[in-house]
Amino acid sequence: MSKSELHPKDYRFVVFSDEAAGFSFLTRSTAQSEETIKWKDGNEYPLVKVQISSASHPFFTGEEKIIDTEGRVDRFKARAAKAAKLKASLGNKVKKAEKEAAKKAEKEATK
Repeated sequence: MSKSELHPKDYRFVVFSDEAAGFSFLTRSTAQSEETIKWKDGNEYPLVKVQISSASHPFFTGEEKIIDTEGRVDRFKARAAKAAKLKASLGNKVKKAEKEAAKKAEKEATK
């Protein structure tokens, strides 16, 4: 492949639109699209719809959202609570066993 064949030939102006955020911008791209849109300069350009852009992405907007569609956070919290409860109950059993061992040793010492 020669250098002249390396770059795409259909590089043109395209409008990318993030309709959820009401944001669109004009840039050069090779992205294909069946739709067109009339831009602010009066010309018609191909339209590529995107789901997320700098206007709606949490990194750029500063709004961090926790999306937990599978309940992972709730399952984690439930496991942590169960582990804490188990740890507390085992701690109580150890204390009870130590008391019983102390009582038994005390009885044997008095014999």
